[in-house]
Amino acid sequence: MKILEQVIKFLINSPRFFSLVLISLKNRLILRLKLNHHYYNIKKMKLRLQLLLILLLPMGLFAQTNIKVLDADSQEPVSFVTVKVDTRKAVTANEQGELTVDLTEPSNLLFSHIAFVDQMVLIPASGEVTVYLERGENALTEVLVSSFESERPLLEQAAGIARVAEAELYRFNETSLVQAFNTKPGIRIEERAPASYRVSIRGSSLRAPFGVRNVKVYWNGMPFTAADGTTALNMLDLSNIQNTEIIKGPAGSIYGAGNGGVISFTSKESIDENKISAALSVGDFGLVRYRLGIDQKLENGGISVGYTSQKSDGYRDHTAMDREVVQVTGYYQPSKKQKLTTQILYSDLFYELPGALTADQLAENPQQARPGSAAMNASISQKSMFGTLSHDYRFNHNLDNKTSLYINTTDFENPFNTDYKKETQFSYGGRTSFTYDDIWANIPVRLIGGGEYQLSKTSALNFGNNGGQIDTIRFGDELLTTTSFLFQQLEAELTDNLLMTVGLSENFSSFDIARNIDAINGVPSNATRNFDLVVVPRVALSAKLNANSALHASISSGFSPPTIDEVRTNEGSINLDLEAEKGVNYELGYRSSFNKGKVNVDGSVFYFKLDETITTFVNEDGVVLFRNAGATNQKGVELMVDYALIRKQLGFVQEVKVTHSFTGHYFKFDEFMKGDDDYSGNDLTGVAPNTLVNQLDIKTKPGFYLNFTHQFVDDIPLNDANTVFQEAYHLMNSRVGWRGDVGNALDLEFYFGVQNLSNASYSLGNDLNPYGGRYFQPAAPRNFYGGIKVGLRY
Repeated sequence: MKILEQVIKFLINSPRFFSLVLISLKNRLILRLKLNHHYYNIKKMKLRLQLLLILLLPMGLFAQTNIKVLDADSQEPVSFVTVKVDTRKAVTANEQGELTVDLTEPSNLLFSHIAFVDQMVLIPASGEVTVYLERGENALTEVLVSSFESERPLLEQAAGIARVAEAELYRFNETSLVQAFNTKPGIRIEERAPASYRVSIRGSSLRAPFGVRNVKVYWNGMPFTAADGTTALNMLDLSNIQNTEIIKGPAGSIYGAGNGGVISFTSKESIDENKISAALSVGDFGLVRYRLGIDQKLENGGISVGYTSQKSDGYRDHTAMDREVVQVTGYYQPSKKQKLTTQILYSDLFYELPGALTADQLAENPQQARPGSAAMNASISQKSMFGTLSHDYRFNHNLDNKTSLYINTTDFENPFNTDYKKETQFSYGGRTSFTYDDIWANIPVRLIGGGEYQLSKTSALNFGNNGGQIDTIRFGDELLTTTSFLFQQLEAELTDNLLMTVGLSENFSSFDIARNIDAINGVPSNATRNFDLVVVPRVALSAKLNANSALHASISSGFSPPTIDEVRTNEGSINLDLEAEKGVNYELGYRSSFNKGKVNVDGSVFYFKLDETITTFVNEDGVVLFRNAGATNQKGVELMVDYALIRKQLGFVQEVKVTHSFTGHYFKFDEFMKGDDDYSGNDLTGVAPNTLVNQLDIKTKPGFYLNFTHQFVDDIPLNDANTVFQEAYHLMNSRVGWRGDVGNALDLEFYFGVQNLSNASYSLGNDLNPYGGRYFQPAAPRNFYGGIKVGLRY
């Protein structure tokens, strides 16, 4: 018996037998053995000990951890949270958000709920633990945006702001951002050929026959729009974008020039796990896209590397596209007060330009390219390197600063039907912003101030095009462009429900064109333009009606100087008389969330008065030229409503969500003379009066999902005279798939999609006011795609 007692004592005191049950039985069991060893025979004692060890052995291998799950904001219990414990099973919390798990060692558990953000939490092997979950961005009160350098809920922002979350990018084919952006009211991105983008925010594309103009673009807080006003948006792959915020209309008080608005892209901001990922998608017209990526945590930061390749033959003749993108990002946090981020983005892009068709050519064969495009090798080859360094520093609880620097090089080659261009650009710049929080006379205030500077140097050569090869040089220029501005902003919480914002910026810009080679005129020349100082104010109010609804109103001034490509055109002329556009925007909006975020409303009405409007015209050689054309009156209404028909954590169908967005843009030329023709009162060229988008999203507990999108686009006038229109069309897209995890380490997704489900005939981007009636750039008919994604955490 003494030997058995010693064995039991050893087992009980062993580290593997620390369970509360064993501890509570320890003294009682030993005492009973001592008192009764004279009364029980050895056989019965052995039998009892064997049974006891068999029953208690599993309890010695596992320890119990009691978990309580709470809403991080309200501190209320989150009912029926699903917790993935290991590769074999998942458990569900009760109605009070409580559950108990058995663990042999501290483990990472995945907490998921349809109304909250999935979260991986390290749980200890015993004791009491409280887990706080952040609500998913289902309600406007929970969507945080930092569009005006001030992170606040969207409900409190006094401006027309649209947000495109990462999940919305993946409702469609992942080859471009066009379809996701076009679901937002007031926003339209056109793709006249694969990777040839044109961005229109509230009708701002009138002066952008190609490329992205009159819109300021940022990437991770860095100016992505060059000093000359152009933006190589096609450098970016979807993998370089996680979230997007879009300011609609002028926001010059803090972002400088641009009447169209601001697009702010952000990629992944930190690394919270080690992961290897891969993705492959294929589709019609020779589409192949694949991506490889790795995220590695380090002691005080991490590094992320991604490579993406995308190729396609295109629907039309001469529309092949080939792009490779590499992004390397490093994060380092030397202390709690500061953070360093560095990024290198390299893009190698080639795409063919099929050109626009006449109405007869469109009817004959929509797949054909413009005659001569293939023979002249009309295409763009663009190699770009973009390097950045950002430093965030918090001086104290009142004051912090973010400073960002970038350097960019681009090699650009563009054989076209009428000429052959080669450009090499080197540019650099930076932005700094200070934020100071304080209380003045019992009023909480936030002061934001800083500045931005950009410089670009471009060597631009223009040749003749001889069968797709460089011919005799026509002219060669050295271009120097600078732009800079200072900005100040005051936010004052006048009451608990009233926020006032006053902003101001002072803007400077200039360009210098040194024509060193001029085969047309035979004499080198120099042209310089310094634009006058432009002061841009903004005043806005946001009034909360209750905890879930608010009104906002604002008056914003904006201006947009001509880009270097508008002043210096392809046929060799230099138009120094082109003036900057100037406008004032008046806006009133309403936002609200109902029924715990299941219903959301975001609407606004605006009036934008634009003077010195820059419009396009084409000479008899087909070269696009620019001029100021009086003024425009732009009245509009934009509305988005989304609601969850079903949201049940324990149901097979967890969520059914419906979203509607409406855009009413009633834009007119106020004063517009074109030679002897008076187009005053005509509809603004390139703008659809009415657009309606309907979306249906279904999620299921096993991981199956369905996304369906319907878009109606009204007739679009294609010339200033309003005699030619793109006919109204209905466009439908759908994607189905399954996404989930296998164990705690492997993420999987399979998907299949259809674009243009109804086989509509339409153009996703038309040429405006073209020479020879070449208006139409037909988009692809019904087409299919599919893919797989794999992520391995290690």
